[in-house]
Amino acid sequence: MNFSKYHGLGNDYIVMGGEIPEETFTVEFAQRVCDRHYGVGSDGVLHGPLSSEKADFRLRLYNPDGSEFEKSGNGLRIFTRYLFDKGFITYDPVTIETPGGIVTATVLPNNRDIRIDMGKASLRSDAIPVKGESRDVLNEELQIDDRVFRFTAVTVGNPHCVVLMDNPNDLTADFAKKYGPKIETHLLFPNRINVQFMMPLDKDNIRIEIWERSVGYTLASGSSSCAAAYTAYRLGLCKPNISVHVPGGIIHIDILRDHTLTMTAPVVKICDGELQDECFS
Repeated sequence: MNFSKYHGLGNDYIVMGGEIPEETFTVEFAQRVCDRHYGVGSDGVLHGPLSSEKADFRLRLYNPDGSEFEKSGNGLRIFTRYLFDKGFITYDPVTIETPGGIVTATVLPNNRDIRIDMGKASLRSDAIPVKGESRDVLNEELQIDDRVFRFTAVTVGNPHCVVLMDNPNDLTADFAKKYGPKIETHLLFPNRINVQFMMPLDKDNIRIEIWERSVGYTLASGSSSCAAAYTAYRLGLCKPNISVHVPGGIIHIDILRDHTLTMTAPVVKICDGELQDECFS
C-alpha cells in the first residue's frame, strides 16, 4: 500500500489513496500506521480521495488511537496539497466532504500555501456539544484542580475549548500537557474536546499552545487556530484578520461578517513510501 507523508507546521499526516478499500481502516490498522516505532509514525491518517455525492472529493480522518474524527485544518491543507501533487486538481477551488462538513480549498501560486474555507464557527452549546442549558458558551468558568480557567467553547466542524491565559509564563508545552488532558476529558464535554491555551499579543496576533483530542500535545492545528482566533475576535481582543502563532509557525485566519473562517498556511511534503504487509503481522 502506497502512502505520502506531509507536515503542516510540524503537525504530520500520512495520506493513503482512495484505491485502498474503506474497510481496511480499522482501529488496529490506523494505530499501527501512526505508531512511530512499529509503523510510519504520524499525528493521523487521511484516506482519500473518495467518491462523494455532495462535493468534488470525500475525505476520512483517523487519530493515532484509531478513532475517526470530524475535521482537521492541517489535515485538509495536507490533503489538498496531496490532490495537487497527484494531479487531481490545479489552482481552481475544490470542495472536500468531511464528517465535519464540506470545505472549499485552494492551492496558492507558490504551490505550498493552501487556503481553506473552514465554514462557520459557532459557540452554541448543543452544536459543540457542551452540557447544560442551550447557550453561547462565551467566557465561562471551569475549575480544574486548583485553577479556575476562563474558557469559550467553539465548533468549526469539530469541538474546541479555548482557555484565555493572562500569564505568559504559563503558556508553555508543559502547562498544556498538564491541564490539556484534564480539560479534554471533563464531564462538561460529552464527546471530549480539543483544548487551546490562548493569549493575545496585540490586535492582530495571538499565541496558543494546543492539546488535541485523542492525539495529545501538538505543534500546530488549523482548526484549533480557527477556534482560538474566533474566540479572540468574539471577546473583542482582536480584529477579524489574525495571525495565530503556534509552536510550529504561523497560521493566518480571516473572519468574515457571516462568521465563516478562512485559514491560510504552508504544507511541506516529507516523502512517498510503500507499507509492507509484514508491518501488520
